[in-house]
Amino acid sequence: MSDALGEFEQLVLLAILQLDAGAHAARVRERIEEVASRRVTRGALYATLDRLTSKGFTEWEVEESTPERGGIPRRRFRVTKAGLTALRRSYGALRTLAHGLEDVLGEA
Repeated sequence: MSDALGEFEQLVLLAILQLDAGAHAARVRERIEEVASRRVTRGALYATLDRLTSKGFTEWEVEESTPERGGIPRRRFRVTKAGLTALRRSYGALRTLAHGLEDVLGEA
């Protein structure tokens, strides 16, 4: 199975890492929408989370349900060691390719 990451997969993994113990799908979605200024559909997010899990890049556990959620449990995601390795490789390639292009790319 390929360890190459697409742009959206990278965003999802980065959001999970940032959110740490609060990495629930809804919060991952909100974080990406806030930072990347792009609309994220639930379908696209869940398909990506499932794909990342099948690649071994994320794991999840079910949290206990709360009265606020109407007794519906939710999944908390975390990045695995393999996911972190793939993200480091992808991020390193991006940084290397962008090196020297600061004038063209500007600041984020």
